[in-house]
Amino acid sequence: MADTTETGAAYACRTALVTGANSGLGLAMAIALAEAGLRVAVAGRSADRAAAAAGALPGAFGIQLDVRDERSVAGAIEEAWSRLDGIDLLVNNAGIGMRTVNPDFLRQPRGFWTVSPDGFRDVIDTNLTGYFLVAREATPRMLAAGRGRIVNVSVNLSTMTRAGFVPYGPSRAGAEALSRIMAADLRDTPVTVNVLLPGGATRTGMVPAEHATALPNLLEPDVMGPPIVWLASSAASGVHDQRIVAAEFDQWLRQRRPA
Repeated sequence: MADTTETGAAYACRTALVTGANSGLGLAMAIALAEAGLRVAVAGRSADRAAAAAGALPGAFGIQLDVRDERSVAGAIEEAWSRLDGIDLLVNNAGIGMRTVNPDFLRQPRGFWTVSPDGFRDVIDTNLTGYFLVAREATPRMLAAGRGRIVNVSVNLSTMTRAGFVPYGPSRAGAEALSRIMAADLRDTPVTVNVLLPGGATRTGMVPAEHATALPNLLEPDVMGPPIVWLASSAASGVHDQRIVAAEFDQWLRQRRPA
């Protein structure tokens, strides 16, 4: 992805909505944003878990949000917008992994033809359609407010083409394409769109605990903290259509700065 024309005036985000924030990468980003001083809406399918996660963060609150359901999305965006007095930063992170269709996907990958249609639809509905539905609901409000940033969480490109990774790989590849089109559609508006990914497998629920010890190079979820906080800062005003790898964030940032 390439830089585009500066979009909107410089400002630091005051508020954020993070989807799939009950645990894993979402919770790590919610923690980082809250500690940076943003008011954060912690969204998840379970209202109780969202409330529990938010309860440990300064100024945060939980919201029930099923990204697969249009009515749930509309209600959650309305609630978050009202309680936060606007959403400056939307982090599209909610997702489910290969475990939902093959619990032993790391040791015994299966061909795409073994995946049930219902399993395929559930992953696509969550990881791809969910991003669309949440962004679709939030973007008109951001445009009307004259400011807004959207960050879509993704994965390494190799994961999108790895054997045995249907439907997870296609769902993430689709989210990447969606992000590029969103960025193109929002070019020359006050709303920016960027992609953020860890840069490798992470120690989250996506990787079964019994396999984690066999993967010595797992990244910790808090690798997402520095880049998401930067993307919420005034320094990121106008940064648009970028694909940022969290594990390489320091190097990426140095390359952006003039010598």
